[in-house]
Amino acid sequence: MIEMTLREIADVVGGTLHDVPDPEARVTGSVEFDSRRIGSGDLFLALPGERADGHEYAAAAVAAGAVAVLAARPVGVPAIVVTPSPGQVPATSVALIHDSDGSGAAVLAALAALARASVERLTAAGGLTVVGVTGSSGKTSTKDLLAAVLAPLGPVVAPPGSFNNELGHPWTALRADEKTRFLVLELSARGPGHIAALAAVAPPSIGVVLNVGTAHLGEFGSREAIAQTKGELVEALPATGLAVLNADDPQVAAMAARTRAKVVRVGQAGNADIRASDIRLDAEARAGFTLHTPAGSTPVQLSVHGEHQVGNALSAAAVALACGADLATIARALSGAERVSERRMDVRTTADGVTVVNDSYNANPDSVRAALKALVTMSRAGETPRRSWAVLGEMAELGEESVVEHDGIGRLAVRLDVDRLIVVGTGRPSRAMHQGAVMEGSWGEESVLVPDIGAAIALLDDEVEAGDVVLVKASKSVGLWAVAEHLTGAGRGSNAEAGQ
Repeated sequence: MIEMTLREIADVVGGTLHDVPDPEARVTGSVEFDSRRIGSGDLFLALPGERADGHEYAAAAVAAGAVAVLAARPVGVPAIVVTPSPGQVPATSVALIHDSDGSGAAVLAALAALARASVERLTAAGGLTVVGVTGSSGKTSTKDLLAAVLAPLGPVVAPPGSFNNELGHPWTALRADEKTRFLVLELSARGPGHIAALAAVAPPSIGVVLNVGTAHLGEFGSREAIAQTKGELVEALPATGLAVLNADDPQVAAMAARTRAKVVRVGQAGNADIRASDIRLDAEARAGFTLHTPAGSTPVQLSVHGEHQVGNALSAAAVALACGADLATIARALSGAERVSERRMDVRTTADGVTVVNDSYNANPDSVRAALKALVTMSRAGETPRRSWAVLGEMAELGEESVVEHDGIGRLAVRLDVDRLIVVGTGRPSRAMHQGAVMEGSWGEESVLVPDIGAAIALLDDEVEAGDVVLVKASKSVGLWAVAEHLTGAGRGSNAEAGQ
C-alpha cells in the first residue's frame, strides 16, 4: 500500500485513534491479518476467528513491528478502532471470520475502504492498471497467466491462489505500491451484488469474464442469475476501459450490451477478435495452437495442462495486447508460463511411474468435465494407452441440481471411457455420481463407491500400477488432496495419510 499516517488511515476508514502516542506515525509496510507475518512498519488487522480472536494478538503484533492495529475495540496498544454499523460488508463468506457481534464486518469494511483509497491514489497518479477476472471456473488459472504475460511490461501484484473474497480481495489490493504497474484481481461471488462490491474496492479498468457455469448454482438459483452477477464486472468498467468477453459462451458474449467499455471478444468463434485455431494436445494434455490477433498470428505452446487453458490464454493475450505488449512477447510469456497456484492441474510422475493429476483445490461440473477430458487425453497419448483413474468427490453448492449434476459426471466418465472411477463419500451426491456411472454402462468394478479418503487410498495402494494416470478432484471442503499428496509424497503402501 502507499505510505499513510495513522491519522490518515483513521480518516479513510472512519475510525478513532486509541493509545496512539504519535498520530503522524507512518505505516510503511503491508497490512497483515496473521500476527506471525508481521514485520516492521506493518498494520495488523484484528479479525475475530472461530478458534482465535485477532484482538488477542494485538500486543504481539505491535511487539513484532506493527505500527498499529486496525481493530473493532481498544486493545491496549496503538490502534485504529472502527465500530460495527448496519449495512457493512457481510463477513459470512469468509471462512475464518466468526462475526457474532458484527466486529468482523466492521474491520473488513475498514479494510475495503483502506484498499480503495490506496488503489485510487495509485491509479490517479497514472502508474497502476487494475485488471479484474471473473467466471464460474478458470479464474485462478487465468489470473496466473495474466501475471505471466504482464510481467514483461512491469511489476505485477496478483493474489496467491484463489484469495478472492471480502478479505483476500482488499488484502491483495493493498500489496500494490508506487512501483506496481499491474494489479490483477479475481472476483468471486456467492450472490448478486458481490462482484459489484469487490469492484468498488479496487475499481478495474480492464475486466475479463471467462464463462457462466454452474458453480454456486445452489446459492444463485439459476444460470441466469449467475450471468447477471458475473456481468457486474463489466458494468463497473469506465468508458475508457476494456471488457474481454468469451465469444464462445453466449451468456458472456451478451454482456457486451451491459458495458460502456470497449469490448474485445476472444475464443474459437468466427466473430472473435482474438482467436485460436489448429488446437492440438501433447501427451500431457498441454495445448498448442495458433494465436490470431489484429496484430498478426503466432504459434503458442502452453506449459499448463488441459485444453480449457486455451480460452484462458486468449483472455490473457487480449489484456496484454491492450496494455502494450507485442505479439512475440505474449507468445513467449504464454508458452513459458508454469502452474503457480497449488492443487490446480498439478501433474507429477512418481518414482514408480504413476502420473498424478492433482486438481483437488475445488470442483464444479464445468471444471470436472475439463479435468476428465485432460485425464483421458493423457492416458491415450503415446503408442501404448495407459490406465486412467478418476478419484472424485462431491461438488458442493449446487443446490437442487446437485444430484443431476453428479449423475451427469458419473455418466461422462463412462462415455469418455475412463478405466476406473473411485467416488469418495457417503452422501446423496456421491451416490448419484456412482449410480450415474453404473446406469451409463459401467460394469464390474469400473466404478467404485468408497466411504472416505482412507478407503480411496487403500484401494489405490492395492491396485494402481506403474504407468497409470490418476486424476484427483473434488470441492475443497472434501479435502481430497490428501489422496494426491499420498501418491506423490511418502509413496503407496501406508494409510497413515488417510486424512480421517
